[in-house]
Amino acid sequence: MNGEADEPSELEPADALGDPSESGDDGAVRDELPEDLNATEYVGPYVFPNNNRRRIAATLYVIIGLIFVVLWLVANDSAMVNAGFGWGGAVLAAIGLYGLVAGWNLSVDENDALVAATRSVGFPIGHASAQLGWRGWLSRPTWRILLYSNEPQPERRGLVLVDGNDGEVLDTIVENNPEDWSSYV
Repeated sequence: MNGEADEPSELEPADALGDPSESGDDGAVRDELPEDLNATEYVGPYVFPNNNRRRIAATLYVIIGLIFVVLWLVANDSAMVNAGFGWGGAVLAAIGLYGLVAGWNLSVDENDALVAATRSVGFPIGHASAQLGWRGWLSRPTWRILLYSNEPQPERRGLVLVDGNDGEVLDTIVENNPEDWSSYV
């Protein structure tokens, strides 16, 4: 600024800055989960999120949709409000109503579903896995329990579908285990 020309300075290499994202070395970049989503460090029983959380967003959809429909009905002749408000509001309200109906309460947890599956198959359970899915147009929660019998080399396996709302066993499929696990024992 004193009339002297500033000499262009050389940029520091990215490695000297200490930021691995700028160094070009993809091996140094680490992606991490937020602490509240990192299941490997969680201690205690896992609580599966309840399906009825859908009702919160569905209620907002219905309210906003009804506001748009009322706005369209009241200000129908205004240049600012056209038929898109009415149609958009009606569609949003319909989606919200569906969300209210499909927001079933998940009252059966995976442990209760495993107990129901054990009763259904009629043999002692060894390893088992539970997965939550939804069935039908109304998205009714359903536990899918994959299980093996309790022997060193499981002789039987089964798949049991348990309703997540009332605990009713919907379907049971049991068969002899065709897998050869002798190399793992």
